[in-house]
Amino acid sequence: MPSLSDQLKSLGVKVGAKDLKPPQATNPHTIERILGGSVTSTPMGETYLVESRHSLDYAQDASSLWTDQSLNVLAGWAQDSRINHIQLQAYAFLDTETTGLSGGTGTYAFLIGVGRFEAGEFHIAQFFMRDPVDEPGQLAALEEFIASCSAIVTFNGKAFDMPLLNTRYLTHGWRPPFSDFVHIDLLHLARRFWRDRLPSRTLPNLEYQILGTTRTEEDVPGWMIPQMFFDYLRSGDARPLKSIFYHNAMDVLSLAALLSHIANLLADPLNRKVEHGLDIIAMAKLFEDQGFIDLAIQLYLQGLERAVPDETALNTILRLAAIHKRRDNFAAAVALWEEASKYQQLHAHVELAKYYEHRAQDYHQAIFWTETALAIVSETRFPKHEKYTWQADLTHRLARLQRKQHG
Repeated sequence: MPSLSDQLKSLGVKVGAKDLKPPQATNPHTIERILGGSVTSTPMGETYLVESRHSLDYAQDASSLWTDQSLNVLAGWAQDSRINHIQLQAYAFLDTETTGLSGGTGTYAFLIGVGRFEAGEFHIAQFFMRDPVDEPGQLAALEEFIASCSAIVTFNGKAFDMPLLNTRYLTHGWRPPFSDFVHIDLLHLARRFWRDRLPSRTLPNLEYQILGTTRTEEDVPGWMIPQMFFDYLRSGDARPLKSIFYHNAMDVLSLAALLSHIANLLADPLNRKVEHGLDIIAMAKLFEDQGFIDLAIQLYLQGLERAVPDETALNTILRLAAIHKRRDNFAAAVALWEEASKYQQLHAHVELAKYYEHRAQDYHQAIFWTETALAIVSETRFPKHEKYTWQADLTHRLARLQRKQHG
């Protein structure tokens, strides 16, 4: 009679441990263990969500995340009057981490970080795409999170984040939820304010130079992030993701802090808390462009009191002179042109020649300033492509003045 072992073998049952495969090792570095988030479900599928809440004064010695100041100057700069009427609670602060830095239809936003103000805190939600099949759930969850918002704040979002997200929504046949949002892109403001002083205007550098905060060693350079995501897809090891989530959360926090800082500066620009003359002059240009001329004049003068490069000082003097000329305050304009003439500035000499010819009708002085202008043009350092045009114009002016003087 066959044994039980033989009967089991005849049925295809493995007997003994010889041919059994060893048990698969459990991955100790899953995303759940590393990030502590959770899977959230939407009608369009699942996405992985990591949430955090932050005090409004999260950064010591830096601007609060919140500001009570009006954004009317920013509304004028952005040419969008709706900014005046939107409460800060309706702003979403958004930053993406993507599978590529060039955009395009094949680029995914695998991590979308977005913050908003809730109940006296700043709430950040980070929606993570564990696999491309998660994208519909990720996009649906994002849309739900920003449903109460009507404005978006980004850093280079007009050129990158928003076109990318709009493409992802359209790929699924959905209307992008940002279509009617007010959009403030802080990269463009940063360039207006700090282009002349800061060679680098990345968010981490603005945090350090302007907001007075420093990221920890946990941060990772943005250019490394796409490859780190692909490594995660291959290995399932989520440890590198921790740095990516930190980087993204810091970007979102910085958006709120930077908007608050700029709003506070523009609300009280004459308080002399701004240390750098270049920053004061940058504010003055913004106010001049918005038509706040008297305030711009005060800021230009305040900026000139600080140590600024000669080129900046000269350009500022000429801006002030142009304002006074438009206001028919030629006494102030002439004084400024004479100051600029010490820098051998051609424009100042030409303006003085025009003033003395047409306003003061002092042909002797007009000839003097025309001749000094010709001397500047004749110098070897003067650009050749401009030299002949200016020489012809100034020679013609000099001949006319000599006729008037003797005439």
